[in-house]
Amino acid sequence: MTLLVPDRATMAEVRAGMTGRVAVVMTMGALHEGHRALMRDARKRAEHLIVTVFVNPLQFGPTEDFDRYPRTLDADLAICRAEGVDAVFAPTREDMYPTGQTSIKGAKVTVNPGPVGDILEGAFRPGFFGGVLTVVAKLLNVTRPDVTCFGEKDYQQLAMVRAMAADLSFPVEVVGVETVREADGLAKSSRNVYLSAAERAAAPGIHAAMQSGASLAGKGATAADVRAHVIAELPGGIDLDYVEVTSPDLGPAPESGPARLLFAGRLGATRLIDNIPLTVEAK
Repeated sequence: MTLLVPDRATMAEVRAGMTGRVAVVMTMGALHEGHRALMRDARKRAEHLIVTVFVNPLQFGPTEDFDRYPRTLDADLAICRAEGVDAVFAPTREDMYPTGQTSIKGAKVTVNPGPVGDILEGAFRPGFFGGVLTVVAKLLNVTRPDVTCFGEKDYQQLAMVRAMAADLSFPVEVVGVETVREADGLAKSSRNVYLSAAERAAAPGIHAAMQSGASLAGKGATAADVRAHVIAELPGGIDLDYVEVTSPDLGPAPESGPARLLFAGRLGATRLIDNIPLTVEAK
């Protein structure tokens, strides 16, 4: 049985009754196969599983429509029941932000993501990661998990949650779960439905270009070589935001060793992101 928990006070009571390890998967609802993968991974790591469903106003910019974000709680609950979730925490905005914060600028106390919050996705969505880390910190405090699972598809988010948990001494293990992909390699995303037939046919070329670049890294190519190769191999029609090679924690690209290759850009009107691991080998 999956219990719907509507507020923080009730969540505290439910959590107090859980024994053994507790895992949490944090979502904004509109659940899909990627969320299911997170739940399945989390379920293997704990005796109890909590899923949070909360559309967080602090991570919406002034040009992003908070009110139009899909709310599909009944369908989300059905998915959670099918995945054996113990409790779905679906609070109201008023319960999560009782002093009335509706934007990152209007919030009185927030988590500062530091310089990493201003690069890559942060450069295109100012204030976004402050909103993300603030709500993650609140949800960690409310649900008190032993482990929390985040998808590697949103790699910058995963890296920053890990850094926050370490720096602020949250007693939680932050686990990254491998990106779920279509059969042709395209990263699964709710945004994929907005691609036209021609755009959908071209989109797998993003992952193919990244894999090609990563293979060069294993043959002595530098991070700069990899980046240039990926940009050259991307399918036509992409309005590129960035292709970057970084360290696993989003620092400067290493001269050798583990690294991360990240992409963001628009195909038509749809913005897509992706990333893969790679190893840079010194010449």
